[in-house]
Amino acid sequence: MKELSADKLRIRGMTISGPTRFHRANEALAFVCLFAGLFLTLSLVSYDPRDPSWNAVSSLAKPHNLIGVVGAHLSDFLLQLSGLGAFALPLLLWMVAWKWVRSESIETPLAKILGAALLFGSISVGFALGPDVRPWGGTFPPGGVVGLLLADYSVARINLAGTFLAAAMALILSFYLLTQFSMAVLIAWMEIPRRAFASLRDAWRRWKAARARVRAEKRALRKSEPAASSPASSPASSKVARAAKSALQDDTPPWETSTVAEVSHDDIPIHELEFTPGPPAAIYLETRPPAAVEHRFEAPRPVASPANDAREYHVPPTDLLNDPPPKSVFDSLELKEIATRIKSKLEEFNVLGNVVQINPGPVVTTFEFKPEAGIKYSRIITLNEDLCLGLQAESILIERIPGKPTVGVEVPNSRREVISLRQILESEEFQTASSRMTICLGKDINGRIKVAALESMPHLLIAGSTGSGKSVMLNSLIMSILYKATPDEVRLILVDPKRLEMGLYEGSPHLLTPVITDAKKATYALRNAVLEMERRLKQLAKLSVRNIDQYNKKVKQMAMEPLSLFDDDAPPEEELKPLPFILIVIDELADLMMLERANVE
Repeated sequence: MKELSADKLRIRGMTISGPTRFHRANEALAFVCLFAGLFLTLSLVSYDPRDPSWNAVSSLAKPHNLIGVVGAHLSDFLLQLSGLGAFALPLLLWMVAWKWVRSESIETPLAKILGAALLFGSISVGFALGPDVRPWGGTFPPGGVVGLLLADYSVARINLAGTFLAAAMALILSFYLLTQFSMAVLIAWMEIPRRAFASLRDAWRRWKAARARVRAEKRALRKSEPAASSPASSPASSKVARAAKSALQDDTPPWETSTVAEVSHDDIPIHELEFTPGPPAAIYLETRPPAAVEHRFEAPRPVASPANDAREYHVPPTDLLNDPPPKSVFDSLELKEIATRIKSKLEEFNVLGNVVQINPGPVVTTFEFKPEAGIKYSRIITLNEDLCLGLQAESILIERIPGKPTVGVEVPNSRREVISLRQILESEEFQTASSRMTICLGKDINGRIKVAALESMPHLLIAGSTGSGKSVMLNSLIMSILYKATPDEVRLILVDPKRLEMGLYEGSPHLLTPVITDAKKATYALRNAVLEMERRLKQLAKLSVRNIDQYNKKVKQMAMEPLSLFDDDAPPEEELKPLPFILIVIDELADLMMLERANVE
């Protein structure tokens, strides 16, 4: 009997604050609200001060108002009361009609009523304080009686500027109370014209660059033709002209045409060759085609000596990585609809309660469901598959949220957010991490960035099926080290039997050895790593420390202390150097163990 009475109260509450459970009745009432809005609009638009009204007597046999005498009295009353703000009343009626025709409940009706009052008040005050406009021959003030009273009251206490600010604040607050307006949605709307403008700007720049390149090629061709026809021209210049002309006539792109290969270095004087050291090589995860290529004929650059490579290492900038994709805006209406479906589906099995909070994440959205008193937690868990059917989801996880009297229902998002490595590297969590071996993990279900110290888990095994993201995790791990530590702090040993994943890191200053692709060489490297581990254990034991951090700290302290002439037990000077971490990354460990099982194991 108690459950039946609760259902009756719930249905009655829905009939008062929103649509009922009968869709045909909801549609009928929606059409009533629609035509009521049209009725008000026609009566306000066709208002004529000569028509009979509450404060005017007319001898007209037929009023000019389209709705007749009723429209004349109603429009006169509304315009005298709130001025031009009365035209917002049909919009509110149409919003209610839209809710009724979709059979959606009007949530927080008191807040909606307060928002409507703020809307009318702010519009009336704005028209009352605005320019001296006299609509319909000045028969009523533009802000109405309400606008005049509110404006006079506010100006007497907070002056004109304060009244304008208060009216603007009330207008914005009314939007938040009446609609689903949010700054995130506004930013998403502004992103569309911004992208269109950016694409037009890029197309214009590409067109200008192409025109400039064509002009430069034509000028170079005109200059090379007379030089080629003159007998005093050198063989090298004639070869260059012929190569440039053939390159311009071919259909191949300019960056694929090699014209330097036809120039003989014997024909060019030695003093004309300029050797300029190139910048250090940058590591890219993705290669991009060049936007524009200049035709310059340069001599081959010499390989820098090892002495020139002894430069200070600087962490590469994050500008080398791709820009993070724009953050996807969560559809609040869709999330609220899912919450309503969860509640209605649970009520079908007499599990009563409410969704009290929604926590959208990058991949999964958590709906916090608070059951009513007397509902067992085990009853909610057993409805996992039924919720999957009701929400048309692949899988749903139901767990109790620690520290809260709610149950978390985790539903996969229809649009998953792409988590960018650059976004994690530029985050405060990664930048302020004290560990030199901090790795980027991604985001949790609530959208918080997660990083971890790799030295706290010295043996990490990444397993998963094909396409689950193992290679992405390995690349993120290596890039995190390159962006966090210097070669003096962390050294890398990369083992890649497939020769596909780690070849792009060849030449990195962090590498202790070149990238290993042979299984036998990998066993030798692992055996040497074991010997290095035993040697380091002896060094740690000599200084009575337990890990590398304590060893490096003690070495720095001993380096700052003055040397003793009578201490024979002091370690030699070559041993007093900080020890770098050695990180061994092995791709396809199973394949490596199948080839060299005994040695690798």
